[in-house]
Amino acid sequence: MKKYLENSEFINWNHPEILEVARNLKGDSDEDREIAKACFEYVRDSIKHSWDFQIDVITCKATDVLMHRTGYCYSKSHLLAGLLRANGIPAGLCYQRLSLTGDGAPYCLHGLNAIYLNDFGWYRVDPRGNKEGVEAKFTPPLEQLAFGTKDRLETDIQGIWPEPLTIIVKTLQQNKTCMAVYENLPDIEVYS
Repeated sequence: MKKYLENSEFINWNHPEILEVARNLKGDSDEDREIAKACFEYVRDSIKHSWDFQIDVITCKATDVLMHRTGYCYSKSHLLAGLLRANGIPAGLCYQRLSLTGDGAPYCLHGLNAIYLNDFGWYRVDPRGNKEGVEAKFTPPLEQLAFGTKDRLETDIQGIWPEPLTIIVKTLQQNKTCMAVYENLPDIEVYS
């Protein structure tokens, strides 16, 4: 579990501002489920999704997401992992491969989180932000993610990563506008 609690370049939870927000979200609770829910809802509801709001500040590090209050799904998952880790809750990153239009190619990766909860084990959540047709919730042990996989080339990619995939970091660092990220969304091939 140690690797899912570590501070790192992109999940830089030891920054004073992240520590302060994490402490405020924890409040007086010692229950990992309550703390995780508060962190999840904070990122889902208080941090704007860059594409949904057409915000041209592209973030990757958890601190940048918090400072600018915006991020693509990947970046929002970095902040959520940071807030959870700051509260001593193991958190990792997960990915789905989804159709960008909902009906086949093109495809892209979608970022979300896995949280280790004492009563349930690993539990996936999606902090991307709700909108019409998207309603992610924190309801362990049942998952209510933003998106399900529908066609044969969409998939829940197996694994929980302690750090973001290199392809995600490159996309966020090399593209300077929300349209540029959208036009270069990362993808990996899967075989049906």
